[in-house]
Parts: sequence; structure tokens; C-alpha cells
Amino acid sequence: MKFASASSFPEPCMEEMIPERLELHLRDGTPVVARPLTPDDRAYVAAGYRQLSPEARYQRFWVRDGEVIGDAMLNRLLAQQLPDHAIWTVFDPTREGFPGLGAASFWRSKSEPSDAEFSVSVLDADQGRGVGTLLLALLWLVAYRHGIATFTGYTMPENRAALRWMSDSGATGAWDGYNAVFRWQLRDLAAIPETAAGADLAERLAELAPAFL
Repeated sequence: MKFASASSFPEPCMEEMIPERLELHLRDGTPVVARPLTPDDRAYVAAGYRQLSPEARYQRFWVRDGEVIGDAMLNRLLAQQLPDHAIWTVFDPTREGFPGLGAASFWRSKSEPSDAEFSVSVLDADQGRGVGTLLLALLWLVAYRHGIATFTGYTMPENRAALRWMSDSGATGAWDGYNAVFRWQLRDLAAIPETAAGADLAERLAELAPAFL
């Protein structure tokens, strides 16, 4: 499914503010809220970190032990400073206990300003619901608005679910000798493939683009 038969986005209107809160729905109809994270969300992020399985924690933060995220990492994650760093979360406001479903971030490369490293974490119980694709679409639009042309994502070769999702959502992969490296071309919407993940991403981008561009 191509993005409204277009090959690229229109130029963003920089006079418009990036939304601070979006009320959306997952594919299964679950109402969710998407918003940027701020330094006031330290307790929320720490609780989300504790919810991750050891394997998910390793895939995102490269550590297996411990359920407590350090202050240095919290400071780095929550020091959101556009256009170089953004971090967003998606949560279910009706869920009892911890409401978070996942979060994603990007960091612009200092040596290649048109590229940014993209990372996403989704709680184990909420994987397969389109949360990761929604977060990718949100960060895609924030990054595009600020002149970033490519996202680079890294994952372990044994993480087959992530490898499949990256490929099916339009990223091209390579091997750097240790990690699988995938890159999305944010300005080339025609590169989004006609897969289930690609259709989901294209639909999300079409839905969200008016709020960001």
C-alpha cells in the first residue's frame, strides 16, 4: 500500500507546533495516548524499564541484569532537545497499574546530521499490536520535520522478530560484523513495501502527517 500514491511528504510548515498529546487507537480499537516524554516522567520511565523482560531490556539497552535504570540513562533519555533528540511514549489511559505500552526515541548523528539512530521498546505483552509501528510513524514525522532524512536502527542477529519488522516496514539491512543495521529512507515513501507492516506504517503516516506537517 503506497502512501496516498505519493513518493514524498510535502514540505513541513515550521510555524505549526508539534502536538503535545494525540488521542489515537490501536488496530484492535484500543484507545491510546501518544505524547513526548519530559524530565517530569522519570518515575514513569523507571517503571516501564522494570516492566521489560531481561531479553527486551538487553535488546534495547544492552544489559541483562537489574530492574533499575540508572540516573545517567534517565537523564540522557529525558533530555529531549529538538532537533537532535526526541522521545515519545504510547500508553493506554484505561489500563490499571502501569499504563505504558512502549516508547521510542531518536538521536541525530553529530557526524551525519541528516541521519538519526532510532530505537523502540514495546512491552512484551503488547508486542504484535502495532505499537512499534505507531511509534516509528510518530518519530518518523518528527524527524522529517527537522531535516532528518534517514533512520538507522541496530539489533542483534538473533532477534528475528525485529529483523522481520524492520525489513517489512521498509528498512534495508546490512551486517556490520556484530549487529544487523537497518536504514529507513524518510523522504522516500514509495520505498514502503506492500507488506502488512508496510501498509500499517503507510496508514499511520497518512493519519498523523497533518498534525506534524
